[in-house]
Amino acid sequence: MLHSTVQLSDFSLDTLPSMLNHSLNRMKKVKNIILLIGDGMGFSYTTGLRYFNHDARTGLMRPTLFDQYFVGTQSTYSLDAKSNITDSAAAGTALATGYKTYNGALGLNSEKQAVPSILEYAKFRGKSTGLVGTSQINHATLAAFATHHESRENYHGIADDYLDERINGENKIDVLLGGGASYFDRNDRNLVEEFIKNGFGYATNSIELLADRNEKLLGLFAPMELPKHLDRYATTVPSLSQMTNAALTRLQQNQNGFFLLVEGSQIDWAGHDNDIVAAMSELKDFETAFHVAVQFAKNREDTLVIATADHSTGGMSIDRNDNYKWNPSVIRSVKSTPSVIAADMHKTKELARIKRHMHLSLHLEDLKTIQSTLEMEVEDTKKALIDIINHYTSTGWTTKGHTGEDVPIYAYGLNRHMFSGRMENSEIGKLLFEMID
Repeated sequence: MLHSTVQLSDFSLDTLPSMLNHSLNRMKKVKNIILLIGDGMGFSYTTGLRYFNHDARTGLMRPTLFDQYFVGTQSTYSLDAKSNITDSAAAGTALATGYKTYNGALGLNSEKQAVPSILEYAKFRGKSTGLVGTSQINHATLAAFATHHESRENYHGIADDYLDERINGENKIDVLLGGGASYFDRNDRNLVEEFIKNGFGYATNSIELLADRNEKLLGLFAPMELPKHLDRYATTVPSLSQMTNAALTRLQQNQNGFFLLVEGSQIDWAGHDNDIVAAMSELKDFETAFHVAVQFAKNREDTLVIATADHSTGGMSIDRNDNYKWNPSVIRSVKSTPSVIAADMHKTKELARIKRHMHLSLHLEDLKTIQSTLEMEVEDTKKALIDIINHYTSTGWTTKGHTGEDVPIYAYGLNRHMFSGRMENSEIGKLLFEMID
């Protein structure tokens, strides 16, 4: 059996993670929790964003939005007999449930027992809940907060659970916004129709998202993942900040409060590709969503906002080959991701199409390299573009996979001090259980 469920009607103290027993005079109960996860967002990414935002050649760099809210770090390793580097499912489960587990597990502890998530507990306490992401909405990190599966690959089962599993007779999740329409409108089941019958609004683009007035909402804006933020300029696909704002508008209507998870899903995917253009694009999108969350919490005394990562990806380095100069201006001169540039060039096999996307003077040898890939696959052109941009920016990478270093924690609002210093990722989950009202 790949699929396991937890009966939330059977909640007891035994099903919750072991509490940390923090002094009550240091912690207040929280009505609203907004947790933002930059998937794959290690320190090199947020430091790179500071360089990217810095226009001048000299002078002090202005802090990013994240910098002023930095409070601590968390360790990301999983409890996996074969690997001590986590995947998104295990890390997401630790953050969601307070239990470290094995790679690939969703909402299960290391003994493969279903354990409740903070999203499920919030719903159990009468709060509203939401999932927002730029990947398929049933992808690993998001799914770890709302399902219980031995394998993250059970995408159809995860999508089914989002509708089928109830808590106290109510839908487990009130707002779902992201990609993955192909998993919800299938030959074997049309979950979209079923969500609508259950009182959900449905949006497929930013116009419909703005027009919808339903308190519960399913928004699916692409068959799979959403386009990268940089590639949405000519589309009606909403930004992460727009989706975050739409979710908050609905969830705050519940007088009991809410739990909202927002994932910058494709920071990680850019890292897997070693694509610095896509990485900075997705980071900017995530930074703006964090700004929306902080602005919501401003002048409130009942809300906690946390931004962190599940792990880092790619082993990104700011400079390589002893150049002592990283060149983010090159990134800013590229107006589409290498994936979109490559696909566009393959439509006509014309090298000149590159000028539509890159306001950058390339060396003749680099142009010849790109030209040679036009007789190959789109993926070959994409890889050539990524390699050339990495060279021009002096961006280094050590791997196409995840890396094991600690990642940052940023927090604003009620109880932010509780996340200071270094902690385990599972401690974040435990703290959320302990402080939720």
